[in-house]
Amino acid sequence: MIVAQIWTANAYRNFNYLIACPETGEALAIDPLDHRKCLEMACDRGWQITQVLNTHEHPDHTGGNRAMIDATSAELLAHAGARISGVDRGLKAGDAVRVGKTVELEVLDTPGHTMSHICLLSHTDQPGLFCGDTLFNAGAGNCHNGGHPEELYTTFTGQLAVLSDETLVYPGHDYIANNLAFTMDREPGNAAASRVALQTAEQDPANALVTTLGLEKEINVFFRLQNPEVIERLRLAFPKMKQPPDAREIFLKLRELRNDW
Repeated sequence: MIVAQIWTANAYRNFNYLIACPETGEALAIDPLDHRKCLEMACDRGWQITQVLNTHEHPDHTGGNRAMIDATSAELLAHAGARISGVDRGLKAGDAVRVGKTVELEVLDTPGHTMSHICLLSHTDQPGLFCGDTLFNAGAGNCHNGGHPEELYTTFTGQLAVLSDETLVYPGHDYIANNLAFTMDREPGNAAASRVALQTAEQDPANALVTTLGLEKEINVFFRLQNPEVIERLRLAFPKMKQPPDAREIFLKLRELRNDW
């Protein structure tokens, strides 16, 4: 499996992705908002885009669909419940998305950011998670436009946290600087977050750090729900929290604070 992360350099700081089969050159485009950059890269590398997949229905992820499909005649894939026009194949949890002869991706139904959001998990020696706006580097998606934080909590704890620590994380946006700042505000003693913040302070998003879930569990406060410092500082903001608070309450309060960060 060949993965190309494409930095759009737009105001929303989107990443687009191409996943290609090295044997056939067939490629899947994930959320190709900047269809021109995606098409140019596919042309440069000799790939043929045969499928387009949207992780969810927000316009900054679906806005390139029409132009991409007009240029390639690709099939459009999305969550079976997503409000996206022109979907050829509706996906549900456990479905397989195959690219060429060698690439197989498992569909995860991951509600929270929206209620019809999917992530893709590659079946490769080192798995890769293409997570749209569910999981960001050092952060979690918001729930403002059709989502629900309790569903996001269930997705994080029930699906993402149990994946292999070696899993590579490919998010839909570059928000790492603000997310690390939030982690360090909630957990000032987090040495790993401080180290990664220094490492990425001057990074070019066109050559962004690709984290693993193992690293995310060190630097992403939404995975650190049992950390004593996180709990202690959260109690300062929410003194009426249960004693002791459960993981669900901690996650929801963190998401509430992040909304205004």
